[in-house]
Amino acid sequence: MNQQEIKQLETELWDSANSLRANSKLTAAEYKDPVLGLILLRYAQNRYDQAKEQIEASIPEGPRGKRAPTKDDFLAAGAMMLPLESQFDYLADLPESESLDEAINNAMKLIEEAYPDLAGVLPKNYQEFDTDLLRELIRVFNKDSVKKIKGDIFGRIYEFFLMKFSMDGAGAQEGGEFFTPPSLVQLIVNMIKPDHGVIHDPACGSGGMFVQTGHFIEELAEKENQDASVNTKVTCYGSELKSNNTRLAKMNLAIHGIEGKIIESNSFYSDPHALVGKCDFVMANPPFNVKKVDKKKDYVKTDVRLFKDVGIPKADNGNYLWIQYFYHYLNEQGRAGFVMASSATDAGNTEKTIRQKLVETGAVDCIVAVGNNFFYTRSLPCHVWFLDKGKSEENKDKILMIDARNTFRVVTNTINDYSPGQLINFNAIMESYRGDNTAIASAQNIHNQEALTLAKDIALEINQLRKECKTILAAPNAEDYKGDKPNLDFSTITVELDEVLNVADDSDFDVCQTWNERFNQPVEKLFALIEQYQADSEKALADCKAQAKALKESKEDKAQFDKKVKENKQLKKQLDANSKLLKSLTAAFNEHKALLKQELADYKQRIQDWSSLRDNFPNDQYQDVEGLCKIVSRDEVEENDYSLTPGRYVGYSIQIDEDFDYQKRMSEILSELGSLNDEANNLLNQIQEVKI
Repeated sequence: MNQQEIKQLETELWDSANSLRANSKLTAAEYKDPVLGLILLRYAQNRYDQAKEQIEASIPEGPRGKRAPTKDDFLAAGAMMLPLESQFDYLADLPESESLDEAINNAMKLIEEAYPDLAGVLPKNYQEFDTDLLRELIRVFNKDSVKKIKGDIFGRIYEFFLMKFSMDGAGAQEGGEFFTPPSLVQLIVNMIKPDHGVIHDPACGSGGMFVQTGHFIEELAEKENQDASVNTKVTCYGSELKSNNTRLAKMNLAIHGIEGKIIESNSFYSDPHALVGKCDFVMANPPFNVKKVDKKKDYVKTDVRLFKDVGIPKADNGNYLWIQYFYHYLNEQGRAGFVMASSATDAGNTEKTIRQKLVETGAVDCIVAVGNNFFYTRSLPCHVWFLDKGKSEENKDKILMIDARNTFRVVTNTINDYSPGQLINFNAIMESYRGDNTAIASAQNIHNQEALTLAKDIALEINQLRKECKTILAAPNAEDYKGDKPNLDFSTITVELDEVLNVADDSDFDVCQTWNERFNQPVEKLFALIEQYQADSEKALADCKAQAKALKESKEDKAQFDKKVKENKQLKKQLDANSKLLKSLTAAFNEHKALLKQELADYKQRIQDWSSLRDNFPNDQYQDVEGLCKIVSRDEVEENDYSLTPGRYVGYSIQIDEDFDYQKRMSEILSELGSLNDEANNLLNQIQEVKI
C-alpha cells in the first residue's frame, strides 16, 4: 500500500465506524476504547497469521514430523499466540445466536491472562454496546482490505482513530487531553532526534511521543541500512495521571510493538521511575496551567527535580514545575522537547527567576512559537521548548528563536497542522543552527525527491484516467446503449487524451513548479465538453418530454401523429445513449477524483514549502529571517528581561497568500460596512422620531 492508499483506508474505516456511532446513543468517549480494542484485536489476528506461517515454515522436520509452534516462537516473531476464542476470525464467524459482547469480553480476558503486561489494559465493557452495532463493527474491521494489512499500517490506523476521537472531543468529555496532535509530536522528535538510550514522558497521555520515536528510528535505520528494532535502541518510560490514558498508552505501544514501562501516577507528587539525571531524551505535552498543586507537601518542597533556591514558583499553576522536571531529568548530554503554554515564555516574578536560571545554564536551545488551532479541543497558541545540555560550545550562549505562527497548513476551519514539508524546513533551520552547513541543501534535496515521487504518482493517475476515457470513447457498443450509439463529437479532445505525462528524474524546482500548473486540470477540455453536452442533453430531454406531452394533446391526423411520436421516441433513445456515455465518462473521473484531489493538494503544499525554503535561504546557508527565525545571544535575552517569546526577537513579516482574493474580500468588507452604516442611520432616525 502506498501512502495515499493508506490514507484512503484510514478514512474509510473511520467513516464506517463513526457512522455507526452516529446512529447509537454513545458519546465519543464511550465509543473510543472499545473501538480501539477491536483494532488491537484485528491487528493481533493479522500479526498472528503472518507469524504462524513464518514459524511453521522455519520449524524443522523431526522423526514425528514438525512440532507445534509455541508461545516463545510467537514472541520471537513479534506476535501474540492467540487462543482460538481470542481470534478475530472466530468472533466474526460467531453465530448470531451466540452472545457477541460476552465473546469479545472473553477474548480480551484470555489475552490479558496470557500476557500479564496487558493485565487490566484491554477494554472489557462490550456489553454496553448494542448487539447489532457490535456485529457491524466486527464487519468493518473484517473487510478483505483490512485482513491483508501488514507491518505498521495498523499502528497508523490506531493513531488515526486516536486523532479523530480527540477531534470529536473524546478527551474533553473525559476531563482532559489524551492525544498530542501528530505534527507537534513530529516537530519535537525531529528536533531532538531520540535515537538511543532512555526516553521519558512524565505526562505521556496515549503514548504518542514513544510511537513517533519508533517511526523516527525505523526511518533512520532504513536510510542507513541498519537494525530497525526500536526496543534495542531505546527504553521508554512514561507516567500518566489518568487511568484511561494509561490503558490507551499501553495499547498504543502494544500495537506498535514497542516495549515500555507506563505507570499511572501524579508527576507533581511522585517520580516513579526515579530518572533524575538519567534521561537521554525527555518529551512531553503536559497539561497547561494546572492549578491547586499542593506546594506545601514535603515531597514538593524537597523535590530534587526543582532548582534548590528558587524551585517552587509562587504562581498558582504547574507550568514551571514541569519545565524544571524536564531539565533535571536530562543527563549531561540530554535533550528535551516539550509543549508549553504561551504565557510561560514571559511569565514574571518567581517564574521569571526560574527562567533566568534556566537560561544561565546554557541548556535552552530553541523556542518555537506555534499559532492557533493546533489542538483539537482548544484553540489557544502555544510554544514548543527545546533544551540541550550537550550543546556545542559555540552555541552555549545562543538560543534559536523560531516564530512559526504564520507557518501552518489548514486542515479544517478550526484545525491547523504542519505539513511534512514545513517540518523538514524547521528541522533544516535547527540543524543549520547546530552547525550542519549542508542541512538546508539536504532539505532542498528531500523536497525535490518527494515532489518527484508525488508528481510521478499524479502523472500515473492522470494517464490512467485518460486511458479509461479513451477506451470509453473509442468503442461504444450499441448493445450497451439499447440499440443506439452516442452521436456526441469528442474529436477536439483527442490530443489531450493521447498525451502521456512523463516526469523526468532530473526535474528541478522550476520544472516541478510547472508540473504543479499542468496537473491542475487533468482532462480540462474533455470535461468542458462533458459539461456542455450535459447541459445540451438536459435541455433536449426536457424539450423531448414537453413534445411528448404536447403530442398527447394534439388533434393531428393519425399518420402525422404516429410519425412525430416515432421521431420523438427515436430522439429520446439517442439522448439516453448520449447521457449514458456522459455518465460513464463522469464515473471514470469520479473514480480517480478523491485520490487526485489529495495528491494534488499534497503536491501544491510540497512546492510551496520547497519554495519557502529556497526564498528564505537562497544560498543554502542559515541566515536570520525577519518574521521567521533569529539566533539570539544570552545578552540579548537578558536585555529583554529574560523573555523567551520568539516574536520579541524575530520581528514581523507581511505574509501574502497568493491564493486569497484580497480585492474581492475588501469589496465584500466595504459592502458590509455600507450595509451596517445604512442600518445604523435607520436606527438613529427611528430613535430621533421617538417622542420623549
